[in-house]
Amino acid sequence: MNLILSDRPLRLPETDRGGTECIDLSKLHIANCVGCFGCWTKTPGKCVIRDDAVQVYPLIAQSDRVLYVSRVKYGSYDTTMKTMLERAIPVQQAFIRLWNGETHHVQRNVKPKQAVIIGYGDLSEEEKDIFRQLVARNANNMSFASWRVVFVPEQEVEQAVQSEVQSWEK
Repeated sequence: MNLILSDRPLRLPETDRGGTECIDLSKLHIANCVGCFGCWTKTPGKCVIRDDAVQVYPLIAQSDRVLYVSRVKYGSYDTTMKTMLERAIPVQQAFIRLWNGETHHVQRNVKPKQAVIIGYGDLSEEEKDIFRQLVARNANNMSFASWRVVFVPEQEVEQAVQSEVQSWEK
């Protein structure tokens, strides 16, 4: 399965995307994580907050490929994407493992995935460097077998997404 998570509506051609799901996070109701760790202790693997996020994070875990589309703000994901990523913590277990000399959470039935992160906005080189570092750190916790970051101006987002989806079809 392939997944596109976007913090904004995307106007993509209506073609058969065979196994690709596109989710516009801006249209969903996703509350902030409250840090209760209920997804680890009370209801393992399930967030205790019952909103639209509970439909999304299982798709992230099951995906072979994921394409994140997010405005970059202050070197990080913008609010909509950051909120979703924080709410995806139920796909990890409370247990810690050592990996490459660092501590990381044990994944809960998460497929290793190819990830592409399209960051858009009017960005300085410093913001791009900070965002690349953030994605690299997140990749260790999110079962990315491989990943890369692509920066585009806002007006080129749809074209960049189409290009990535087309490369999946080859």
